[in-house]
Amino acid sequence: AALHLHDIGIVTMDWLVRNVTYRPHCHICFTTKGIVQFRFAHLTPHTSEECRKWILLEDYRRRVQNVTEFDDSLLRNFTLVTPHPEVIYTNQNAVWSKFKAIFSTISGLIRYAPVFRDYVFQSMQEFYEDNVLYMEIRARLLPVYELSGERHDVQWSVKTYQEVAEKFVETHPEFIGIKIIYSDDRSKDVTVIAESIRTAMELRTKFPTVVAGFDLVGHEDTGHSLHYYDKALMIPAKDGVKLPYFFHAGETDWQGTSIDKNILDALMLNTTRIGHGFALSKHPALRAYSQKKDIPIEVCPISNQVLKLVSDLRNHPAATLMAIGHPVVISSDDPAIFGAKGLSYDFYEVFMGIGGMKADLRTLKQLAINSIKYSSLLEIEKNTFMAVWKKRWDKFIADVTE
Repeated sequence: AALHLHDIGIVTMDWLVRNVTYRPHCHICFTTKGIVQFRFAHLTPHTSEECRKWILLEDYRRRVQNVTEFDDSLLRNFTLVTPHPEVIYTNQNAVWSKFKAIFSTISGLIRYAPVFRDYVFQSMQEFYEDNVLYMEIRARLLPVYELSGERHDVQWSVKTYQEVAEKFVETHPEFIGIKIIYSDDRSKDVTVIAESIRTAMELRTKFPTVVAGFDLVGHEDTGHSLHYYDKALMIPAKDGVKLPYFFHAGETDWQGTSIDKNILDALMLNTTRIGHGFALSKHPALRAYSQKKDIPIEVCPISNQVLKLVSDLRNHPAATLMAIGHPVVISSDDPAIFGAKGLSYDFYEVFMGIGGMKADLRTLKQLAINSIKYSSLLEIEKNTFMAVWKKRWDKFIADVTE
């Protein structure tokens, strides 16, 4: 299972470029800030101060001398991959700036309703091909639009996730399914987040088998702390509604800041899992508490490297946590933006770097079991999942030992 994924960073960017940008009615704009934007529309989309001219991409490709070179340039705009990252991304703010720009660029493609359906299906297909049988996706549920300009609400999006997943399971019966962790950006005002939490409560009530809970996403070091949102985050408890939290917390190198203290607030708010939890090892009491309460951290090693939290994975805080038996699950965050695919690349990095010289098949087995154990599935669903996984694991071992 992959338990820490973000909605628009999980399908290979080559699919977006070679498939989606070749669909009819796709328009492109080169903004005044140098960021590429896309929009599907029958007629030319409305211009703005930022997007002063929209061009039908089909016409634009006819005019360029080398279409392959143009498509490759789009691909470069869709990922953080570069030959010299240490030169281009000199610090965390620099890499996060490009990271957020990519989300802005590809959002207009993915939020087009026909693409959105295909994107959800393609995400499951790519992870299934990587032997992932269950996914939990942090989804901001931004408005999905039609060619006419009509915009759908969050309930439409959740229902679409549900319908597409059910369709995928029909042809892939071993696939367990997906759940959504509704999310909003931690840069927003507390009143906005309060409204998002109420929306999460409504969605979980209406779609209890699809919506797992709520999270705050975005660059932690430049965003608001969990403490800033304390009144909003207490709304479910005050209303007597159970809304599980899956907080990003401690995705920082700094110690002693308000952001560093997100680990404490996440635990005080009964977070189900800790996203990244990079700072946890600097707080022995909190580390002991989370271990006692069996609260896992979600480790995304490639993400931590790319976003400049750690260079040498042998020095990753998770190495210490794994060594003392703290619960850990491995996921891939936004693999497509990092130039990866599925989950195996992150498992490989954990096995080769974080796990140390003594990592072996037992390490891989325990991490796979953890991903099922700490999912938000019901116990009966976990038992079914475990039986399916064990059958696959036994076959894997048989193949390896032949």
